Amino acid sequence: MPLELYNTLTRGQEPLTPADPAHVTFYTCGPTVYDDAHIGNFRSFLAADLLRRFLESPLCTLSDASGAPHTGPRAVTHVMNITDVGHMTDDDDADGGGEDKMEAASKRLAEQQAAAGGQPSAKKHESKKSGTAHASLGSIDPRDPRQIAAFYAERFVEDARRLGLKVAIESEADPTVMPRASERIDQMKAMIESLAERGYAYRAGDAVYFDVQRFPSYGALSGNSLDALKGGAGGRVSDEHQSEKHHPADFLLWKSDPSHLMKWPGPKINGEQMPEGYPGWHIECSAMARERLGDELDLHSGGEDNIFPHHECERAQSCCTTGSDTFARHWFHPRFLMVEGEKMSKSKGNFFTARDLFDKGHEPAAVRLELLKTHYRANANFTEQGLKDGARVIERWRQFIARTDAKADPATTADARRTAQAGFVRAMEDDLNVAGALGSINSFITAVPTPSEQDASLLRNFDAVLGLLELERPAAEETSIGLFAAGLDPDPRVIELLELRRDARKSKDFAAADAIRNELTALGFAIKDAPGGKVEVSRA
Repeated sequence: MPLELYNTLTRGQEPLTPADPAHVTFYTCGPTVYDDAHIGNFRSFLAADLLRRFLESPLCTLSDASGAPHTGPRAVTHVMNITDVGHMTDDDDADGGGEDKMEAASKRLAEQQAAAGGQPSAKKHESKKSGTAHASLGSIDPRDPRQIAAFYAERFVEDARRLGLKVAIESEADPTVMPRASERIDQMKAMIESLAERGYAYRAGDAVYFDVQRFPSYGALSGNSLDALKGGAGGRVSDEHQSEKHHPADFLLWKSDPSHLMKWPGPKINGEQMPEGYPGWHIECSAMARERLGDELDLHSGGEDNIFPHHECERAQSCCTTGSDTFARHWFHPRFLMVEGEKMSKSKGNFFTARDLFDKGHEPAAVRLELLKTHYRANANFTEQGLKDGARVIERWRQFIARTDAKADPATTADARRTAQAGFVRAMEDDLNVAGALGSINSFITAVPTPSEQDASLLRNFDAVLGLLELERPAAEETSIGLFAAGLDPDPRVIELLELRRDARKSKDFAAADAIRNELTALGFAIKDAPGGKVEVSRA
């Protein structure tokens, strides 16, 4: 069947029907670069990457406007912004409440540099409020928000590429697929001026607001109503600004503030020049999406916390700017990430950035798999054990390809390939049921003890969607990768015992290491320690 996805706007699973099934346009709300992205951020970004990869795969079928299936070649233009313009720490406040995120970062980094004596710290120092100090902090001026943004933007792109985010990889050759908000201020002002000319925006004091009452379907994406918002639902009403607004839910397009760290000449509202200031958060994404993808998008994604107010406001101002009935045909929102069964929190010690996990020795493929393996519309539980289990699954796939025998007869495994492909496609076309897709892959590997070149090729086709085997591999002595050079494919318990033995030897607990060796011998494996910390394993 053609791919079906849950659409937040319609609140139901439905076929994804692009305007042109041979070319899908896709916009993802990216990070605000005032700190390193945490794994909850990356869960949303990687879910979008998984969808993009499946759309590009020849395994994916889409519906055209008539409902007919389309299986031909397909291109995906995927854009993900980087917000390097400070907006407020309270993103739910339409009036720009809270502290500017770049100003907060400036204070945090200055404190961390001072704590390190003005020099890069040799030891990570975590702020009580947020963020982590970094070895290269001494190279940036914490008083300059543009340096802060550039510093964290570079780190984000590095992390994203290590995790296989295709849009980040592509941005090296084509920077327009990861536009910077600070470089699109003129486009934002043009949209604001157009909205004001058409009666959808108005000036009130030092600010420009969007008039939500002029857009009848405001609230359709999030399920809010103007009556509820008038009463203050969603924490969007600020008493300080209500007297100047037409409706309490009217949201900020521009704020004139000469004291703001990041500021630009203001737009002209009905011919009157606004003083210098900064754009509202919502207008940034509308301008960047429109510049690269046009007035109507096929897909728009972001974390579920973006649904309201951010995406609701994006949709309203974009439709009113272009006159189109739709801004995005399909809205894709992954849910939140839990860590070890709890909400991520620095105080609980379960708050991780991607870099934290890399520094702990977890390979990027294991991190990616742990973030993708749970259905995107379910709250995922990220665990240390899940990372270890994922590393073993990935190693098993690597060993399957390593065992490829050019002399193996592909006819003997043809049924297994057909079953695996049908199961994988059926699962992925059912709202990206990645757990079902993984189950099909693992059943296939179990069913094929000696893979032919066609078997290995099918696994690579599956992995082109999942994006795991292409990622960097850790050193052999640090993982199970060097343990089975003889082509063995033991169950996960054997791999776990070998890793426990390795850890015991590293900690010089040789009694425990010998006990594990005896257990492995009882399971039928002969163990020989080799130079360089490697282990040779064979059947006893």
